[in-house]
Formats: sequence, C-alpha cells, structure tokens
Amino acid sequence: MAFSFNVASNSGRGPLLLTGGLHFIILAIAGQLDTPEAWPWALLAMSVVSFFAWLGNYRRYRQIHDLPTSKVTSAAQGYVELLGIGRLIGGSTLTCPVSYRPCCWYRYTVEEEQQDDKWKTVDEGSSVAHFFLVDDSGACVVSPDGAEVITRHHKSWREGNMRYNEWLLAPEDTVYAIGEFVTHTANAPSVSEEREDVSHLIAEWKNDRQNMLKRFDLDENGMISQKEWELARLQAIREVRRQHQQRMGLQSEGVHLLRKPSDGRLFLLSNEMPDTLGRRYLWWSWAHLTGFIGLGAWSLILLGVK
Repeated sequence: MAFSFNVASNSGRGPLLLTGGLHFIILAIAGQLDTPEAWPWALLAMSVVSFFAWLGNYRRYRQIHDLPTSKVTSAAQGYVELLGIGRLIGGSTLTCPVSYRPCCWYRYTVEEEQQDDKWKTVDEGSSVAHFFLVDDSGACVVSPDGAEVITRHHKSWREGNMRYNEWLLAPEDTVYAIGEFVTHTANAPSVSEEREDVSHLIAEWKNDRQNMLKRFDLDENGMISQKEWELARLQAIREVRRQHQQRMGLQSEGVHLLRKPSDGRLFLLSNEMPDTLGRRYLWWSWAHLTGFIGLGAWSLILLGVK
C-alpha cells in the first residue's frame, strides 16, 4: 500500500499518512518480534494507518477537484488554486546544495551508511526562498515555507558510503498550487488621506452646481436628496481610489503572494497537472480504503473476534 510518487515537505516530516510508509515500519517491528501473536495486531495497526491514509488522500482529491482554477490578477483573496509557470524572481539565483542544479525550490537529504548496513541521515534541508508563479494574466510570489511539494524531479545517487536524495521544482516547470492568496498594495493612501481627498472632490463638484445636478439629481427636482448625496459620496470614493491607483502606476495592482493557509488547510505545490494529480489521489484513496477494510477484517479473524 505504499504511495509511489515523489512527495517532499518543507516541514521535514514528510506526509507519512499519504505515503503509507508506516506499513513497512509496522511490518519490520512485527518481523523483529518473531512471534505469531504479533501479526494480528500488526495487521490491525496497518488497517488504522490505511484509514488515515484514505482520509488524507481523499481530502486532497476533493480540494483539487472542487477548487476552480483562478487567474493571478483576478483571484479572490483567500484560499485559491493557481496554475502557471515557475520562474526565479528577477536577479535571484537558487541551486540545490548537493547537486548545484538551478531550481525554484529544493529539498535534499544526505545519508551515511552505518556498520549495520543501515542508513543515518547526517544532513537535510529545503529552500524557503520565494519564486514566481506566472500565468497569462500576471505573476504571483510563492512562499514555499510549509508547503507539501509533489514533483517529478527526484534524483538519488551514491558516492562511497554516502547516499544523496534531492527533489526539485525547476525553472519553467508547470506549477500547480493551492494555498492562501493575499495582495499587498504598496504606497496605498491612509484612511485619513482618502477621506480628505474625497471631501476636496465633493467640494469641487459643489462649485459646479449645474454639473452636480446633471450627474446626481436622479429625480430631476432641482435638489440633491440624502440618497443622491450618498450616491455622490460613493462615486467620489471610487474616483479618488482610481486616481490613487493611476499615481502609483504599476504598483496599483500590488504584490500577489501565495502562502501557507493560517487555518491549517492544504498548502500544495506540484509540477504535475491537477487532473493527473487528482486522479492519483482518488486512486490511492480507494486503495487505502480497501486496505483498511481488508487488513482490519483479516486481523479480527486472526484475533478470533466474532
């Protein structure tokens, strides 16, 4: 029941519930105990692991399947799905420390072979440097800290008694991302500055009474009612904000950032297409559900539960 595609995590823990790697640990423990009484409990433990692996995989499938893909410049603030190209931020460089290959993101492990033929991790790390996700509407800065990363670029090799593993998101890779989307606007005016500009604009309108009536005297009675004054105020706010944006030029759009959600929801980065990724999560959710039922039933039979 092992999950076969390459998953890495900036947290350094790795998604054990998705990989099913705990199954092998449980089997190894049962094998070392070398007693028939251990196997029913091992099967029961594996069934429990499969249950949580099913939940984890199915949850990810639903999030990939249900979220619509947004464009960077029109994405709503909050939890979104983006699809674009990964690129380094202008002037920056990033290379993986073990292979020195250029990348937008990396994770690596260095292991040393011990005398008992086991491997000990002596070094590991992952990048948290920002990079761009670019689509045909604009660019979003990605902060990969805390992301669950699924990538096709995995390399493993040995040099003497050392073993190296690396996972990369390469420049110009397709990047599929789910996370929290926020936009920070540089040099935005304060509330008091905006209120003052609105007051000045309304004062200008009052000085041109004929144009004021033409624009806002909706019932054409020669007077501006309270409701019409409120409409004029809202229009003044819109015009002042548009003027501020024009003065800020390209900064009017602000800086878009994708980051780990503060509410604990999935933060996923991958260089695979969402349809392929979603189908894989769905397949493994069913595989783990089958394992949960089958292993659980087998363990109960061996334990003699009726």
